[in-house]
Amino acid sequence: MRSIANIEVTTEHIVVDGQELVVNGQGLDMLYDAYRRYVNDYPKFFKMDGLCKLGVLASELLLKTLDEERFIPRDDRAIVLFNRHGSHEADQHYLSTISDPDNYFPSPSVFVYTLPNIVTGEIAIRNHYLGETSFYVLNDNDTAAMQRLVAATFSDPATQSVLTGWVDFTDSSHFEANLEIILR
Repeated sequence: MRSIANIEVTTEHIVVDGQELVVNGQGLDMLYDAYRRYVNDYPKFFKMDGLCKLGVLASELLLKTLDEERFIPRDDRAIVLFNRHGSHEADQHYLSTISDPDNYFPSPSVFVYTLPNIVTGEIAIRNHYLGETSFYVLNDNDTAAMQRLVAATFSDPATQSVLTGWVDFTDSSHFEANLEIILR
């Protein structure tokens, strides 16, 4: 297995294959600026929770670096993501819609994001990936455990590459993503 592209996103910067991108702002404002500058063709982005925004933006910026045709169905790429906090931000938002018995209004559009694997689904749908999609919540950024799970993904002979890494979003001021594309 070998990595062919990588991206790091923190609340303060975005670095793709060692090159820092020009972006304005910090935190969620920085993600919005990066989306508008470098992607700007997926309006659903603005309806997503923070975890999905982070994962989709990081994957978009990463995939744009590859010399490959985009948006065609393919079953040879899997998506395997990890984090520590699951869907914490969306969970808190959903809790606020059901915690007041006098103003009880559960929102299906908020509830859907209480599943952290929604980010892998959003990436797969956007890119027409038909391979495995998995999201694991770990106690910490355990590289050895992540490598074992990615290696297990390659046990499917159809899988030739994996978009993988850490995507953790606690709130609009605390998040990080480290993604890469790994080839068999």
